[in-house]
Amino acid sequence: MRESRITRAIVMMVVLCGPIPAFASDQASAPVAATSAPSGAHDFDFQFGEWRVHHRVKRPATKDWMEFDGTSSVRPVMGGSANVEDNRFDKASGVTRGVALRAFDQETGLWAIWWVDGRAPHGPIDPPVKGRFDKGVGTFYSDGAIDGKAMRVRYTWSRITPRSARWEQAYSFDGEKSWDTNWVMDFERTS
Repeated sequence: MRESRITRAIVMMVVLCGPIPAFASDQASAPVAATSAPSGAHDFDFQFGEWRVHHRVKRPATKDWMEFDGTSSVRPVMGGSANVEDNRFDKASGVTRGVALRAFDQETGLWAIWWVDGRAPHGPIDPPVKGRFDKGVGTFYSDGAIDGKAMRVRYTWSRITPRSARWEQAYSFDGEKSWDTNWVMDFERTS
């Protein structure tokens, strides 16, 4: 058991920090092979930088769409195995902010995404959506509730190019038979 934890700790150090240098000896040492990141570990690298963002959000009561602009700044943390997305929303009612924290789990190959709403920064944080990218589309799910009614949440990343991307949030209240998209963000790179 202890050996397994030590082995996992060494593997984690190698993956996060790079290969461990070979120690000098009397004999010539063989070069240390470079390690490669687990599949999926760099799926969000496309988003690093600064973005202009156009938002469309469906109002719950009326189901009509509210549109506004904003910005997003994304940077890697934890040696690249996580990232932070800092968002500014320029609404007619005033400026608000929000932060997404994403972390990659090497063992499962899944990303988890948490959201902190600047309007209630000490409020409860919803369970993270979890998922991965497949053929250029990222899909992430979580279970939750609105007004006591069970629902499934889906985030989708698509239309990814070096200069643009799209993010969508949708809810399902019928076990994924149907989805109601309620927030769309179109990203345009500024740097």
